Amino acid sequence: MDEPVPEPSRAVAWRPKVPGISEVFHARIVGYRYPTHCHDTWTVLIVDDGAIRYDLDTRHYGAIGETVTILPPGVAHNGYPSERFGRFHKRNLYLNGDFLPHDLVGPAVDASTFRDRQLRTAISRLHDSLRAPEGLDVEARLALIAERLQQHLQRRAPTAREPEPFIAGQLRAYLDAHITGKAVLRDAAELLDRSIPHLVRSFTRRYRISPHAYVIGARIDLARKLLLQGQPVASVAAEVGFHDQAHFTRHFRRHVSIPPARYANSAPPPD
Repeated sequence: MDEPVPEPSRAVAWRPKVPGISEVFHARIVGYRYPTHCHDTWTVLIVDDGAIRYDLDTRHYGAIGETVTILPPGVAHNGYPSERFGRFHKRNLYLNGDFLPHDLVGPAVDASTFRDRQLRTAISRLHDSLRAPEGLDVEARLALIAERLQQHLQRRAPTAREPEPFIAGQLRAYLDAHITGKAVLRDAAELLDRSIPHLVRSFTRRYRISPHAYVIGARIDLARKLLLQGQPVASVAAEVGFHDQAHFTRHFRRHVSIPPARYANSAPPPD
């Protein structure tokens, strides 16, 4: 009996519970040509192996591991392995149509692929975090990536408003008020009339810690108090704002070095 021939191409896709992300798509493509099509989303693409050739509107482009590629919504394109490699391994983010301003569609057609090692690293790390996304962390990463992409498409040098210590303090007050609830950077940005990247930079500059790491640390600190008061691990996880016990345990162990149940039972016996 003949052995089955393995399919040369592989793909995995999922929709994380993250506002603004329509789909995450990772694929290894061998000897396959995508037909001409278009999406209603912004596509941000990085290549981990091989190289891609593609036609976007009437332009011809190529993408390799050193580049970042952006495909605007509503514009027809295709995709196929370059003749030299015959394959590629890519990671795509499909981002909602309002991820970038609509007036950047034309510039994205004119300059679809560019080299930016820092941006590519940020996108790669965002993909890694989307396996188990956490609200503040992913929200901040997406906003910083959007800011950098806009700078490229508007063909202006990266500039950033000087961090504001006062605004950092205002953001900290907002986070403190939402430690056990749902802190949303977009809400804080509207409240404080600043962009999300500016809030993140201001907070990190003043406190030497990201907003996400600050909230996680504060939740773990509160959890330690509740555990030593005798509350069960499962109820503590929910009370301090973690969405499940596994999520809580992972962060608790990272901060304290032991799981929460062992921590709760670590007190020495009375004399």
